[in-house]
Amino acid sequence: MKLFLTKDVANLGSLGEVVSVKSGYARNFLIPRGLGVELGRANLQWIEAQKKRVESQEVERLAGLQSQAEAINGASCTLIARATEEGHLFGSVTAANICEQMAADGIEVDPTTIVLEKPIKELGIYNLAVNIHPEVETGIKVWVVKADEDGDSES
Repeated sequence: MKLFLTKDVANLGSLGEVVSVKSGYARNFLIPRGLGVELGRANLQWIEAQKKRVESQEVERLAGLQSQAEAINGASCTLIARATEEGHLFGSVTAANICEQMAADGIEVDPTTIVLEKPIKELGIYNLAVNIHPEVETGIKVWVVKADEDGDSES
């Protein structure tokens, strides 16, 4: 079955592409979620109009994401965590923890955009990539510091 994609779909195609997929995948997943429209004679004119509209929206969205990336670029946050004397954390620091701290500092970041190969389990300074969009990437700095016995940070 041939579909016109109305949004980017990971491992399938990007906005505005015509792709061939199995009919069950199209009927049960892509079409109900608004990710694609069946390609047919009646739909061709509508699809062309949609393609132009969606491409212009994507350009605007990309510009918005670029400005968001500029606001995030170089931002840093400090996370206070309990750790052993050797610097091993009791638990770990995840992307969600980083986003919560960034939000407290006034910077909104989606946890799914932070690139962490594995959760942070050591004290230290980490430079992390933030992939807001396949074409928009920026970076943040995360400081993981040891909590005092009273729960305050050692500075």
